[in-house]
Amino acid sequence: MPDFAYTARSLTGQLVEGTLSAGNEREAISSLSAKELFPVKVSAANKRAAASGSPRVSSKLVSPVYMQLASLLRSGVPMLRSLQVIRQQASKPALRLVLEDIESRVEDGATLAEAMARHPRAFPELATSVVRAGGEGGFLEQALDQVAAFTDQQEDLRSKVIGAMVYPAVLVLIGVVVVNGLIIFAVPMVEDMFESRGDLPLLTRALLFTSETLRTYGLLVTAALAGGFLALRNWAATDAGRLRADAIRLRAPLLGPIVRSLAVGRFCRVLGTLLKGGVPIVRSLDIAAGSTGSPVLAGVVNEAAENIQAGEPLADPLRSSGQFPTDVVEMVAVAEQSNNLEVVLDQIANSLEKSTWRRINLLVRLIEPLILVALAAAVLLVALALLLPLIQASTLG
Repeated sequence: MPDFAYTARSLTGQLVEGTLSAGNEREAISSLSAKELFPVKVSAANKRAAASGSPRVSSKLVSPVYMQLASLLRSGVPMLRSLQVIRQQASKPALRLVLEDIESRVEDGATLAEAMARHPRAFPELATSVVRAGGEGGFLEQALDQVAAFTDQQEDLRSKVIGAMVYPAVLVLIGVVVVNGLIIFAVPMVEDMFESRGDLPLLTRALLFTSETLRTYGLLVTAALAGGFLALRNWAATDAGRLRADAIRLRAPLLGPIVRSLAVGRFCRVLGTLLKGGVPIVRSLDIAAGSTGSPVLAGVVNEAAENIQAGEPLADPLRSSGQFPTDVVEMVAVAEQSNNLEVVLDQIANSLEKSTWRRINLLVRLIEPLILVALAAAVLLVALALLLPLIQASTLG
């Protein structure tokens, strides 16, 4: 649940400032009114500032915490004792520090979800929302199991994708280093041989010019490329740039379908997990929209949340947007009619992850030989540019 900073006046007219957690700005105002405070200003709190005092903990370390806590609570161990046991077993200082704070807050009367919400860099909003719903609904152990299973699935998929892209990335790095090494260091060694010749082939002249440019202005070229990259990254960090870059990424050949499938699969997985955890569908859509990692798809999901508040089904805005695959939309429509949306969403996520993994494998198998061919072609061009003058001289001689 997000935090809101507020400025309000008490019944005596005194100005009061602080923060509170609420589902949206309207709920925050209602909470202030219930405390006999008259809101002057209410705005979303700076998430970065709220998280600045919390250490970052990877999902690999946090996932066992969910499972261990669920097991201890299911065995009848009290919450505080369970947190103490898990904290004592924590191997990383950052995780131990987070668990110490959670234990302290729970001991002071906070709920587990409220304590977790203070550490967004360790416990994502998805986990906090499901745990809050589980605590309020009396099924906390099942909620923790669901969060643990979701975290493991996402970590497994992420590891697979990264592992598949390591070898192509290494090949590209080797190719860049080898070609630049030949141009910068090897070409000058034989450049003196061509100084007396004025009729050098075009390929050789281009190679000599490239070599001289890189040796003379190499640092400048590197700085220009770095500056261009930083400018592009800063533009992509803006709302308009992020939306435009995402639209281009989704339409890109070969890569676009993979990016879309990963985003839609992540959305279905998060939404299904939240609905299983008892989180209301509008709030679930709000969280799931942010989990897609795609501003374009997030906009569609936010629009769907507004339609659901107006009493319309989820499938209609997804279908009209044209951003979600047709088969996914049809499965969602049928699931809504049969009232088993959370089950079908999990099935969709499983299917999309499997098909996406097959696409990634196929793409990697295509990329690897293409990189090798490109590397061989670049080395061949450099060698050919160096040999052409000799071949030309021997032919004329």
